[in-house]
Amino acid sequence: MSSVIEYKGYTGSVEFSESDMLFYGKVLGIRSLIMYEGKDVDSLLNDFHESVDLYLESCKADKREPEVPYKGNLNIRLSPEIHHNAALRAMAFRQSLNSFIQDAVKEKLARA
Repeated sequence: MSSVIEYKGYTGSVEFSESDMLFYGKVLGIRSLIMYEGKDVDSLLNDFHESVDLYLESCKADKREPEVPYKGNLNIRLSPEIHHNAALRAMAFRQSLNSFIQDAVKEKLARA
């Protein structure tokens, strides 16, 4: 079983509490707290789907945009040395630092 589940673009964690004999989780990648639980996989998935749907419905009713996980914006902290070296390497490849870092992440993910 995977440790994450997906529905309508939202990713949720999957945990298990042995003491409660219960699966549970929360939606990842957004600030709003959306939690769900179930006694078995089917009930966990149903509660996850219902929780996401309820969140989306409440956003619509309140006339606010739902949070979008992983929008593509990421703030990272690098040491000054790494930042400097990456900027120089990006310039050598005639790339922006952003596209250089994106390529480096893609390359790392392809090897994973």
